[in-house]
Amino acid sequence: MSFGDPNNPYGAPQGQQPGYGNQPPQGQPGYGYPQGQQPGYGYPSAPPVQQPYGGGAPTTMPGTVSAARVMLWVIVGLQVIGTALFAFSAVAVDQAKDDPAFEELADYPTGALWGIAVLALVWGVWATFLAAKFKSGGNGLRVTALVFGILTAVVAVYPFTVFGIIHLVLGILIAVFVGNSNGAAWFKRPRY
Repeated sequence: MSFGDPNNPYGAPQGQQPGYGNQPPQGQPGYGYPQGQQPGYGYPSAPPVQQPYGGGAPTTMPGTVSAARVMLWVIVGLQVIGTALFAFSAVAVDQAKDDPAFEELADYPTGALWGIAVLALVWGVWATFLAAKFKSGGNGLRVTALVFGILTAVVAVYPFTVFGIIHLVLGILIAVFVGNSNGAAWFKRPRY
């Protein structure tokens, strides 16, 4: 079949040349649409498509930002465990100093253990604050979380233990996930 074939259902109507810009005569419906149902007349338009991260402000927390928030809660749990362990150790060393069987502990500074316990507690409170504010926080919270992740990674390098490695990985991932474009879009979104 060709355009000139009168039996071709896809060809131009009789009496018109094929091509662009052919409009139906005034008062006639467009080709392929029933009377009164041309596009824009009676068919609802599709809802606008929202770009989740690049084309506008996101309405739900991106997955990477949500993952950073979960990692902050994991750090909170680790800090609670660390605070309890250091406080328990400080109390145990204080009580063992009086026992003659543990003479080597007499010179051990329990103040350092208490200081580390307080530092672990403060670090846990900071992580709790950040994780709790991820839903409503602005760009300042993003920068603070970025600094927290970097400091956590740097501090975790020195006591290279199992908990140090965990803190190192979590700190790096928090900094990356909060600092990327999804994190920027989430924390810089307009709030009403």
